[in-house]
Parts: sequence; structure tokens; C-alpha cells
Amino acid sequence: MPLRDLIDDHHRSVRLAHISAVLRALTGFVITLVCLAAMNAAGAAPANAPAPLTLAKMGDMSSGGLLLPSKYDGYYVEAPAIATDVDIQINGLIARTKVTQKFQNPSEAWVEGIYVFPLPDHAAVDKLRIQIGERFIEGQIKERQEARRMYETARARGQRASLVEQERPNMFTNSVANIGPGETIIVQIEYQESIRYDAGLFHLRFPMVVGPRFVPPVETQLVSFDGNGMGEIQLRDPVPDAERITPPVLHPAVGSRNPITLTVELDAGFAVDQIRSAHHDIRVIRPTKERARISFVNQDETANRDFELVWQSAKGSLPQAAMFKETKDGITYAVGFIIPPQTNETPARHTRETIFVIDNSGSMGGASIRQAKESLLFALSTLDTGDRFNVVRFDDTTDAVFRAPQPVTPQTLDQAARYISQLEAEGGTMMLPALEIALYDPYHDQDTSGTLRQVVFLTDGAIGNEAQLFEEIDRSLGRSRLFTVGIGSAPNSYFMSRAARLGRGSFTHIGSSQQVMDRMSALLSKLRAPVLTDLSVSTEAHTAHEVWPNPLPDLYVGEPVVFTARIADGDATFTVQAQTPDGTWSAELDTSNAEEATGVAKVWARNKIASLEERRFQGESLAVIDKQVLEVALDHHLVTRLTSLVAVDREIARPAQAALHQRDVPLNLPEGWDFDKVFGEQVPTRRADYATPEAEVMLASLVSSPAPHSASADSQSSQIVLPQGSTDRWLFLIMGLIFMAGGLIMSALQWREIAAKFRRELV
Repeated sequence: MPLRDLIDDHHRSVRLAHISAVLRALTGFVITLVCLAAMNAAGAAPANAPAPLTLAKMGDMSSGGLLLPSKYDGYYVEAPAIATDVDIQINGLIARTKVTQKFQNPSEAWVEGIYVFPLPDHAAVDKLRIQIGERFIEGQIKERQEARRMYETARARGQRASLVEQERPNMFTNSVANIGPGETIIVQIEYQESIRYDAGLFHLRFPMVVGPRFVPPVETQLVSFDGNGMGEIQLRDPVPDAERITPPVLHPAVGSRNPITLTVELDAGFAVDQIRSAHHDIRVIRPTKERARISFVNQDETANRDFELVWQSAKGSLPQAAMFKETKDGITYAVGFIIPPQTNETPARHTRETIFVIDNSGSMGGASIRQAKESLLFALSTLDTGDRFNVVRFDDTTDAVFRAPQPVTPQTLDQAARYISQLEAEGGTMMLPALEIALYDPYHDQDTSGTLRQVVFLTDGAIGNEAQLFEEIDRSLGRSRLFTVGIGSAPNSYFMSRAARLGRGSFTHIGSSQQVMDRMSALLSKLRAPVLTDLSVSTEAHTAHEVWPNPLPDLYVGEPVVFTARIADGDATFTVQAQTPDGTWSAELDTSNAEEATGVAKVWARNKIASLEERRFQGESLAVIDKQVLEVALDHHLVTRLTSLVAVDREIARPAQAALHQRDVPLNLPEGWDFDKVFGEQVPTRRADYATPEAEVMLASLVSSPAPHSASADSQSSQIVLPQGSTDRWLFLIMGLIFMAGGLIMSALQWREIAAKFRRELV
């Protein structure tokens, strides 16, 4: 071969070897880079911190999730859209609410949805219906374990089913199994409740969002000690059902989901003067003076704060007493409503010791802490010379302004005001130590009839260990009275109202800064005003009746006496008595003159169950209480701690070979809450990254979740997700490195061979 041709051939071989080496190295480098990017996306989120959760593997989910197949094999996408419609019918003092939820499955997979939703803590949930196409399935009340078994059996067989369970009196879960590809299932829940009246105003509150609950850590207790250094240690979990009450929460950067529509039909039974909503823009249509139709002005309202409707009677139109009744199976159920007259006596001047407790934990971040501080500063300004006070604050630590309550002076008030002004919201919600400090009373057993001891507790109640706190109130209340102030757009009303009842005080809700002055003024008037004590309800000696709540609570000025009764033998006349500063007060109500009303029996049943449940914290036999609660719940078809609503379709819908995927439907963060204060600071992801169907939702697990999960993130605009098959990403990473190293070694050997061949041919 001519020398020139030999040199040209050698150059071609070298160029090809260069190209081959570059391609091998580049291929290995790209595979390595993709693996590193995927691993970084999957593990970038620190434990207990929110992560953009758009694509995830089944193993990434710690508490389950409705994951639909994505175009990337082995990865799943958050899918179903939820819509909620609320229809409320109010007749006099009773409201009947129908909540309709739409579960939609746009994927090609069979799925199960689990949705946590709030209801009023005194709601009597009694009806469940499922609509699939033209088919309707009615729910049945069963004991909780039996209902769970029925649901799980139907789910495994491929039958469509739904299960409504009570996690707390104001928190329920709705599980819907076997939603088919592209299918929409409509679930309808109905419940009954009574209207609240206070200081001339009627209140209806519909909770729209479950605020994230703080779960205290497991406690270690020394239960025995033998004196020789040996003891028995016992672990106590204050919230054993933590996973059931800690749903995922959407990051605000993604926007809101769970759109809601609402309609209220009000038939007050008397002329109504004003109708307003504290937190939503409403449209009010008034066909008559007694009736109104209320709806949202915004048709795309988001379920991120509670709805509150307030109405007032026209002057002189409200009766001072009313009774409604319902007869079922030969038994009469009645609800009585009496407004006590205003006392003529000027309240006697009592020395007061007031302990203010303010929650400055992370869930109080944003608007809530501002409302709480403003409320507390206003309350301090109303204290009288001669009173004593202290301020206690808590997050995951607890301290107080003073070591012990101090006299009200300009100096002590100024010191407390400066302390309050510098508070910031952060940390966990360890409420128990603060409650213990506030209720601690060195004069617990002494005669202090001339002194009122009052505890004012300002919090959103975002905790999961309610039972532990109720036990402490019952154990340590003594002569104290506990007044709870619910702060923010979605307080835990179950805890707040029951704590106030056990503490023989009252519950006040402040949902916005505009309500601080009016509602704190009303509360402070109650703290000063005389109470109705020793309330009792009686009938003729021959009449068998059962009155709930039992006992009736103490009442403050502006609060009505409301009771429900079950009468086994026809009509009866009820006599209500109480002690006032003016002496004994009494009033009578006769069921023979009562108006007929639907739903009174269920209101009575719910009141009985609530009163029985309170006895769990007062030392009564749990077995006896459970037996009574179960009997009432089954007789009146109600969802309780011990019963659930279950609906199962007879037909098998899901093919045996089709897999079922599960998902917890995410909730919005309550309006006014600061996401970073609750979950820790995060760099927000651009909204554009979540514009595609595969990249739509950002979730976060609670700080206190027992097993925080990591998740893979995908965004077509800024991130790469490795298509996942049967090979683990770590193997892909190793393969990429080997490919890159092998390519370089093979290229070096090839260059050596080319050089040797060139020398031989040259010789």
C-alpha cells in the first residue's frame, strides 16, 4: 500500500476510534447523570419536610396514597379530583345537612380513595348513599369492626364500596373502593345538628378543612419501682391513631384543591333581621321575613376555612321559650329552648385571678398568632385593680411571664404586654404542660368563695391527644373555670367546646381580626357576669323521661337553656330551675304544645352519646359506657366511635387480575396558616412546574408522622425522572459508571492496536 494511502487509512481509524471513545464515554456519563438526577429528586427532601410529590413509587408512600399509573413504568401520579357540594336545610333550631362528594378517576387503573373531612363536633351522621352511573347503594350502620370487615372483603372481591368512620367527633374518613378507569363515583353523607344561640345571635358553622394535628411523642412512664434500683417502664402513646388523623396537606405554592359549593335554606320560624357570614362573600335571597336562601358569591370557593353563618331575630320577634318534638315508634323526643331573663342585680364585685394561656406553636403562624396576641392584649386592658393575673405561653416548651400570679398594676401589665408583643409562632404544640401550669391552684382545697379563678386558653386546638387533655381537666379543675378561645380559620372545635364544657366555662371562636373586639368583649362580659348554676330539669313524678345533656352545664349571661328529652309515655310538662344572683328562677315547657319537627330524635341521641363519652374521663367503667353508646348508635342509625356506615354494591366491578391502588386525598392548608411554620422552611417550587397532568400536586406529611416518606419529583420543564422498570436505580448508576470506564479502557486498547498496526504496515 502506498505510504500516503496508509497514512490516510490510519487517520480514518484514529478518527473512528475517537468517535467511538467519545460516544462510549458520553453514553456512560449521560446514564450516570440521569441516575444521579433521579436519585437526587427522590431523596432531596429531608425527613419530616414537605417535598414536591408529583411522581412516586409505591414504596415511597408511608400512609398510603391513591397512585395512578404514569407514562413512566414503576412510577405513579396523584390523580382523582374532588368536588364537594353542601346543602343545608334549617328549620327553627335544627339543621339537616347533605354533603355530596365526587370522586373522579381519570386514569386507566382501578383505585381506592381515602378522604379525611371535618364535620361539626355535635353532628349526628346517619345516612350514606353511593351513586355509580344510574345505580344507588344505601349505607348501613354496623359495629365499627364489622363494617371494616365488610368493606375490606368487598374491596378485595372487586365490589364497589364506601366506608364512613369517625376518627374524632368532628373528623371523619370516607374510603371509596374500586373506582374504575375513567369512572366517577358520587358519595352522599347526611347529618343532623342543633343551632347554637348566644347573646342574641344564632350561629351555624360548617367546617371545611381539617387543620394539621400535632402528635406528641410517645411517653415513657415508670409504673413500678421495687426500691432496689429495679423498675418497670411502660410506653404510653398519647395518640395511638395518629395515622388516621394526619392526612397529607397541599403546599400553598401549588394552589388549592377540593372546590366546594354551598346552599343554605333558612326557615327560622320568626322574623329575621340580619344574615351574614364572617369569612365568605354570600348571596342572600329573602322570599319572606322568616325565610332566606344563602349561597356563595364565588362559585369556585375553596375548602380552606370554616363557613360560619350568623343571623339575628327582628326586634321582638324571638320567643323566650320554644319546644319541638318528634314521635318515633311510640316514643316522644323533645328539644327545649329557654332564654333566661336578664338579672336585675348588679354583679357582685369578686376578686378575680385570671390565667391567660396563649399558643405560639407553628400551627398558629400567620394570621392566627396576630389574632391571638391582639385578643390577649385587649383582655389585659380590661383587668381591674385588685385582681391578679399571669400569662403562660407554649409551643414545644412552656414558660410564663411571672413565677406566680401577680397583682394588676401598670408595671405588671406593661411587662406582660411587652412579653406578648415579642411572641412568634414556631415549634410543636405540647399543650399538656401549659394546661397543668394554668390549672395548678395552691388554694385548691381552701375556702375561696370570694375569688373567681378563671383560665382563658387561646389556641387553634391543633392537637391529636384530646383524651389526655380532657383527663387533666377533669383531674385538676378544682375551683377554676376554663374558657377556650378558638383562634383561626379552622380550629379544632371538638377539643375547644368539650374542654370548655368539662371546665364549666364557655367556648368563643375568633376567625378573623375583625372579630377580636366584639367576641373578646362578649367573653369578658361573661367572665364578669353572674351565672345560672345548679340547673335541673324535672317532670311529673309519674312521667318516665331521660334528659340530655346530663348534668346541664352552668350558663353565662346571653346563653339559653337547651335540653333534649325522651318521653316513654306520651306528653309531659318540663320544669327548668336554676340559681341566679336574684334567687331561684324557673320556667315550664309542655310537649303537648310543642311544634312537630323532623330530626329531634337524632339530636337527642347525639346529646346522649356526647354526655356518655364525657364520662370516660371521669372514672366510669369504659365497658359500661361503650355498651350504652353502641346501643344508642345502632338504635338511631348514627356514626360514632364504635359504629360506622358501610355501603357495598352486590356486583363485582374490578376484574380479578386488575390491581387496586390506594391514595389519601390531600387537604388544603387552612386559610391564614403559615406552611413553613408548620412544616419547616422550604424553597417554593415554581407554579409552572405543576402545570401538566403528571405534575400537579405538592403534598407534605405532618412533622409528627411516624414514618415520613421521601418521594420522587418530576417536572417536564426542569427535572428528569428515570424510566423505572425492574432494575433498581442504584444498579443503573453502577452500570453507567462501568459503561463510562469500560468505554475509556476499550478506546485506549483500540488506539494501541491501531498504532501497532500502523507501525507493522509502515515497516
